[in-house]
Amino acid sequence: MDFPEAPIFPVLKDKVAIVTGGAQGMGKATASVFLRAGAKVVIADVQAEQGTQVAEELSSLGEVRFIRTDISKSEDIQNLIAETVGAFGRLDVAINNAAMTPDQTALTEADEDYWRRLIDVNLTGTALCCKHEMRQMRKQGSPGSIVNIASINAYMPQPNMPAYTAAKHALLGLTKHAATEGGPTGIRVNTVAPGAIFSAMSSKALEIMGTTHDEFAPKVSSLKRFGQPHEVAQASLWLASDSSSYVNGISLPVDGGFLSKW
Repeated sequence: MDFPEAPIFPVLKDKVAIVTGGAQGMGKATASVFLRAGAKVVIADVQAEQGTQVAEELSSLGEVRFIRTDISKSEDIQNLIAETVGAFGRLDVAINNAAMTPDQTALTEADEDYWRRLIDVNLTGTALCCKHEMRQMRKQGSPGSIVNIASINAYMPQPNMPAYTAAKHALLGLTKHAATEGGPTGIRVNTVAPGAIFSAMSSKALEIMGTTHDEFAPKVSSLKRFGQPHEVAQASLWLASDSSSYVNGISLPVDGGFLSKW
């Protein structure tokens, strides 16, 4: 079921935003929403061809460009921020969305190489993004907003995803720490925790769990449907904008009420 988008207002007018993992799914939807909200957007992703195509597709909405970035590499992140500032003069907003798909085994059968790679991207990569984004915002001497994309796995484990669950739990702690560091200089750091969102990643996760979208939909929320990527993007938009100017260090579930029963 496709749920219609809410109206978008220019709450990010003249802001400069980075969206990691922006070549597909929630990242692409966030880039689209942010452009329509008036931001200049830099899409970062390891998928160069797809990222370039997405930037071209969204170019009619505003100023957007793509920069290939592997967030597990500090030098890539530093280059991303340097190119963003070189192009647009500053960095106001960062949505740290890039992540690997969940692992597929019980902890007792965990693939140790995949575990390390997933942690390198989903946790360490997000931490490195926060590090260098906060440095740039401090250098500018102006307020900024960072949003880390977690998951309901940060609260409640799903079957056969030990590394993914561990990384998403850790993101909540990372966000709280970053918020205490950034707050005194006006840098807010928050988390959005999506529930079951219709995407390529959700399809993979359901495959791991041995079910389908149609079978699982009645279980995913009190709304009896999967969420849409643009609904997560709207939550990030609120946290990125001055509308949430007194919000710092929180995690906002976007899960259709799934966690309310726990």
